[in-house]
Amino acid sequence: MLLGSGELGKEFTIACKRLGQYVVACDSYNDAPAMQVADEREVFPMLDGDALMAAVKKHQPDIIVPEIEAIRTERLYDCEKQGIQVVPSARAVNYTMNRKAIRELAHTELGIKTADYRYAKTFDEFKAAADEIGYPFIVKPLMSSSGHGQSKVDSPDELEKAWDFAAKGARGDIKEVIVEQFIHFDTEITLLTVTQKNGKTLFCPPVGHVQKSGDYRESYQPAAISDEQLREAQEIAAKVTGALTGAGIWGVEFFLSNKDGVYFSELSPRPHDTGMVTLSTSQTLNEFELHCRAVLGLPIPDIVLERYGASAVILSEIDTEHPDYLGLENVCAVRNADVRIFRKPNAHPHRRLGVVVCCEPLGSDMDKLREKCRNLASMVKVVEQEK
Repeated sequence: MLLGSGELGKEFTIACKRLGQYVVACDSYNDAPAMQVADEREVFPMLDGDALMAAVKKHQPDIIVPEIEAIRTERLYDCEKQGIQVVPSARAVNYTMNRKAIRELAHTELGIKTADYRYAKTFDEFKAAADEIGYPFIVKPLMSSSGHGQSKVDSPDELEKAWDFAAKGARGDIKEVIVEQFIHFDTEITLLTVTQKNGKTLFCPPVGHVQKSGDYRESYQPAAISDEQLREAQEIAAKVTGALTGAGIWGVEFFLSNKDGVYFSELSPRPHDTGMVTLSTSQTLNEFELHCRAVLGLPIPDIVLERYGASAVILSEIDTEHPDYLGLENVCAVRNADVRIFRKPNAHPHRRLGVVVCCEPLGSDMDKLREKCRNLASMVKVVEQEK
């Protein structure tokens, strides 16, 4: 049973179907991307605990796979008590769906280096936190995704706007923000980390990425980082995922500073949006296939980088209930390039509706590969479907 059925869930469902699994896709709206390739679907508010347990009782799944943050996660402990496998574990899902819980685990309990931070439940607390952290800083809701509610604040004049934006972008019932020191980093990476039921923890080659307003715009693999930084990031990722327990893929985000070293940023207990670059066949198994095999307890001997890869998102510029796409032929005409349309049922400005992935042989010019991918993505336009 998949809780949340967006584009990541769709690719995960495809990986599951290739291994003979029966998938029930759940989300708060009908015809979500994963529902289009699943065996059954359920539509209910993800924060309605009773509706969640009713769906579990109806379908009696062997495995529950959360794909989004805004779920009544505490009810998943009950599912585990019933003998249902929660991916990667109920503990992991509860910790990582709340930025406060995961930050306290990493910084306070495990002693991992993070940006300095404060919490705020009111605007007055927010102003006080800003004075303590100093400008510029980053503010995020404790529960959100895809950059919703996240912004960089450069001066006191921006406080009120940032507070309102964070409040509107929050998901779930937690109305609190985290105020983070702004790290002047040289590189931002995702380290896709695979924990196995009966095998060693594996790491994909580091994924570099570009975000705007906290949301992924492009990613590339491998990111150029030093061996020392990579070892430190792997040690941190292994420590955090080990403390949270469970099997599956984790998107562990880091800031890398040539001056100050490696900072742990965030963690997602599931395939990561920046990991869509692995759909370019840059490695032996893409992140969705890795997640599926780890969840099912199938052995994963190793992860090998086979090509350089890049991805760039396709964003909508319009509002429409009937999106269509022009320019797909521009991507399909280019060697080593591919496109995925998520087929979300509606569009609005800045909504991510697809992705272009490109690859080249090992040792190729990464800057040229990234530019090629960005250019191809810009040629795909979201338009109103003709009636």
